Amino acid sequence: MVKKLKLDETLKDQYKERHKNRIYSFLLDGGAFRGKIIQGTRIIQEMQANHELAQLETLVLGRAYLGALIMAANLKQEGRIQLHIECGGPIKGFSVEADSHGTVRGYLKENPIPLEKPLESLDLSPLFGPGFMTVSRLEGNMKQPHTSQVMLNYGDIGKDLASYYLESEQIPSLFDLSIKFDDKGQVSSAGALFLQVMPGTDEARVEELEEKALSLPSLGAQLLAGDTPGQYLQNSLAEFKPEILESKTAEFFCPCSKDYYKPYLKGLKAEEKKDIRENGPFPLEICCHNCNTKYQFSQEELQTLLS
Repeated sequence: MVKKLKLDETLKDQYKERHKNRIYSFLLDGGAFRGKIIQGTRIIQEMQANHELAQLETLVLGRAYLGALIMAANLKQEGRIQLHIECGGPIKGFSVEADSHGTVRGYLKENPIPLEKPLESLDLSPLFGPGFMTVSRLEGNMKQPHTSQVMLNYGDIGKDLASYYLESEQIPSLFDLSIKFDDKGQVSSAGALFLQVMPGTDEARVEELEEKALSLPSLGAQLLAGDTPGQYLQNSLAEFKPEILESKTAEFFCPCSKDYYKPYLKGLKAEEKKDIRENGPFPLEICCHNCNTKYQFSQEELQTLLS
């Protein structure tokens, strides 16, 4: 994978910025609620640069990245989550994969998203239309992924993920997937908040948190203002006594490489190999959908690989 984001930074500064991208696990009310909070600005900036996305496309795919990272962080054992949406609106859908180590990758099915007229609001439900969300979970010693599918009820990734948890696990949940942009349409901050009610929690306390959630300040705006995720929790949910348990780094990462595609080329049918050797194109370019990295194979390389 090649990351395309180019900033005027030293390698040390780049490392520091990437290290800030973290997933924090926390409890509220001593364990009555559990949650995750993500500082993901650099992740979504790198995603936008690699996939060459405008603001709308970044908003859709960026929210999917943040949601998938939260779901993978909730895995009880080492594993990964694949999140797919197929829909009838102009977005068409996306495919995103995240793992328990905090890495995420994926792509939009339509880039750019075709619009008949400019957006009048941030309500993206008309762009999704009717459709389905499919979640595949593979963890621990599972030989086959567990896959479940639900209808899109809202056309809002955060609300539809909460609906998925309610249907699949019967656990009330909340997702806040926040991305802010500068006046040029570039990502200036990105973060996500996840809250989930634990069994046996007092209903009155649940109602208090639900009411509080309606007035929470924008996570993206607070991160842009300089707050850390811990400061956001302490400032916004102080009455629920937030307690951070642990954190781990998160990253936009794809394991693809030029060598990764060599077995694919070698596995082509004989007539396809012959056609490429004789007619090219030269160089042959292969693009990874998940990170939009392009790998080129010269005529000399192809003659060796496909002989």
